[in-house]
Amino acid sequence: MPEIEVSLPDRIDSEIARLVEQGEFLNREQAVEELLSMGVSAYAPAETTDEPDQNLFTQMTEDQKDPAARGDDGDEYTL
Repeated sequence: MPEIEVSLPDRIDSEIARLVEQGEFLNREQAVEELLSMGVSAYAPAETTDEPDQNLFTQMTEDQKDPAARGDDGDEYTL
């Protein structure tokens, strides 16, 4: 596993120490590894497919409603 050296602000270092003391992580190494992984995954691109959804066109046309086919109850005008 590659090793890196990172300089952290005091408040981040204290927060990591607090999380370890509270038992959120077994040790500082695990805390740093998991927190970095969570941060990196938050910036990972969402998985997408190159193929457009085959139902995209049919779904859009099905969602549209013909105003003439609407069942109005009475002569009231609606906006």
